[in-house]
Amino acid sequence: CKNSFFNKTSALKGPREEIVYVPCIYRNTGIEKPDFLATVDVDPGSPRYCQVIHRLPMPNLKDELHHSGWNACSSCFGDATKRRNYLILPSLISSRIYVVDVGTDSRAPRIHKTVEPVELFWKGNVANPHTSHCLGSGDILISCLGDPSGNGKGGFILLDGETFEVKGNWENGGKVPPLGYDFWYQPRHNVLISTEWGAPKALAGGFNPADVERGLYGRRINVWDWSSHTYVQAIDLGKGSVPLEIRFLHSPDAAEGFVACGLSSEVHRFYKTERGDWAAEKVIEVPSKKVQGWLLPDMPGLITDILISLDDRFLFFSNWLHGDIRQYDISDRRRPRLVGQVFLGGSIVAGGAVTVLEDKELQSQPEPFVIQGKRVPGAPQMIQLSLDGKRLYVTTSLYSGWDKQFYPDLIKEGSVMLQIDVDTERGGLKANKNFLVDFGKEPDGPVLAHEIRYPGGDCTSDIWM
Repeated sequence: CKNSFFNKTSALKGPREEIVYVPCIYRNTGIEKPDFLATVDVDPGSPRYCQVIHRLPMPNLKDELHHSGWNACSSCFGDATKRRNYLILPSLISSRIYVVDVGTDSRAPRIHKTVEPVELFWKGNVANPHTSHCLGSGDILISCLGDPSGNGKGGFILLDGETFEVKGNWENGGKVPPLGYDFWYQPRHNVLISTEWGAPKALAGGFNPADVERGLYGRRINVWDWSSHTYVQAIDLGKGSVPLEIRFLHSPDAAEGFVACGLSSEVHRFYKTERGDWAAEKVIEVPSKKVQGWLLPDMPGLITDILISLDDRFLFFSNWLHGDIRQYDISDRRRPRLVGQVFLGGSIVAGGAVTVLEDKELQSQPEPFVIQGKRVPGAPQMIQLSLDGKRLYVTTSLYSGWDKQFYPDLIKEGSVMLQIDVDTERGGLKANKNFLVDFGKEPDGPVLAHEIRYPGGDCTSDIWM
């Protein structure tokens, strides 16, 4: 698998997205229906624009679909034997992995294979699969949050790229981090770096601040030797940081990237040092707000998703509690510059239960976000950028157990998908008032929509070699 730079350049000029795939979750909503994969029409010229055009229900209840990945790499561009025709769909809570055929009919996906949890338990002693990335070898690598008992464990499982059988663990040497979550790899620098959310038994039902004190939430990014699959270094980002999504720059030569810390609401730049090991430095901090009428006296932004535009010029992230999405110019990697911001709901909107007593950024509490007559519950969470960088898609559900705790209206009304217009010249974000997918109107009742994927790859699934 090679010829990657050409592929990255062509991806920037790739066709406009016409449909997207979005996992929709019923767990914790009180509706006894299986989660499903929605196909959403995002073509402005289509008569079904902003509509769910297909629903693929899973065969089980309470899976908690979450993130997804592909069976074949963008680095396999030009390899006629490889097709990106299967979507890998791990379930965060049930530990099942669904392999979905999107190649036969991209607008009506179908289930190709189900990998049962017992396969992960027996062959890898891991559970709670999260991020999947395809490898140049043709196999699929999936990070996990824990062991079969619900304890934290930052291990990986490897799927055969043809049969989708569980081959066993990716890691060697027996040494693994105490917690797991997301990961990204960069073969040219012989490195994989993983992050830490929390122990599954701690986060499954909701967030308890005392669990941070107990060490059940993450604070490290973990460095692995890519060729030997061994765990070689931990970089401590501080107690209560909870490093979530991690992104290398898209250039396959880059020896740096950014990681978003949820609870500390910081973005750290990580980089390779002259010695050849890895280090990190804080480059963005979202100040907490002093509040009344909320779980704690200080409300963090809670940075939950982060991405980098394909040209490596802009970084975007969502503050799920404060309710805004931000765009930073990262031309100077060490000094990101805020160039765009838009509020789309959140916990501090005017007229809500929370009163902001002290705010280092805003003069007043933002107004609720209303689009097409609907007041949006919840706040921006998962984000995905168009290949040309001009359209940012947003969904509002984080994870059903936390949605229920922090945004009960989201459970009752369902989440939404929105689209933000991006100024790619000077920077700037503006909600597209013509775009609304209301998952509160689903036939089986309101549902929680999570991560967004385009057929053929996007800014958060593509790793070039």
